[in-house]
Amino acid sequence: MLNIYLARHGQDEDNANGILNGHRDNPLTDLGKNQALVLAQHIKKQNLSFEKIYTSPLQRAQATAQIVASALGYPEPTVNQDLIERDFGVMSGQKIVDIEKLPGAELIHSDKVVYFVKAEGAETFSQALERARKVLAELNLKHPNGGNVLLVTHGDFSKMMFAAFYNLSWEVALQSFHFGNSELVLLAPGLNPDDAHIFKTEQFNK
Repeated sequence: MLNIYLARHGQDEDNANGILNGHRDNPLTDLGKNQALVLAQHIKKQNLSFEKIYTSPLQRAQATAQIVASALGYPEPTVNQDLIERDFGVMSGQKIVDIEKLPGAELIHSDKVVYFVKAEGAETFSQALERARKVLAELNLKHPNGGNVLLVTHGDFSKMMFAAFYNLSWEVALQSFHFGNSELVLLAPGLNPDDAHIFKTEQFNK
């Protein structure tokens, strides 16, 4: 059986400035780099090992993956284009606090995040969910003997991976938990989805 560990990238400059990033490609802050090291330390303490580490192509994810891989003594992470964050369309670069000002916006509120469902040029959650299903199918083909893999990706897309694996609707997945920077979620056969958020930190961005 294949166990998939999802890590969100560390804090990037947009996170720190309260900006919606999506496909924007800004670097990690110093805090973000430290968060990646804390994640690596947690993985080491849990004696986790991985068949492979995959990362989104965006630099905030790649840098996080490289910090983790280096700290754990792994080879360079493999870039998977399909792990990229949801495209936020016209909302990219906008202030997070302005989400609720969208005219006629369809919004979903979780305990810490307000998600916009539609925006011009944005990937829908349904589309992102289909992309997540594609990633899961490809991973199972690449790792027929099971084991553990680590995917370093993003907040919205990780939620769609969670939904795809546990056969949940994207609406339920968005409201299930807050996925902070450099936190860890486990997708494992037989695991209760309520227990999937296995590593949380006190430092996160909304």
